[in-house]
Amino acid sequence: MTDDPTHTDPDKYAVVFENDLVRVLEYVDHPGDRTTPHAHPDSVMYTLSSFQRRLHPEQGDSRDVAIEAGTVAWLPAQHHAGENIGETDTHVLFVELKGRTTAAPSVTPGPVLD
Repeated sequence: MTDDPTHTDPDKYAVVFENDLVRVLEYVDHPGDRTTPHAHPDSVMYTLSSFQRRLHPEQGDSRDVAIEAGTVAWLPAQHHAGENIGETDTHVLFVELKGRTTAAPSVTPGPVLD
């Protein structure tokens, strides 16, 4: 994937685990930091810090989000860029699913970020 976040923003994304089924990324940025446009497959996000971000989807309008530490959310595959518009670091783990998702999650998802 040419828009792999570990290639577009290697100073912010690090692979902390990977096997045939999942890849776990750790993401850290600081107030004022921005990411290059990149893509994620279907993922689960776990936030380790509270933060505020502006999300810039590939298509559509940008939107601001404020997320509390300890939030767990299902994220459908997406292409976006983002920026830290808050006063705290962003610290997140993403569990990216490999392969094609064949069905909707069987549990009620948390907040969806797109």
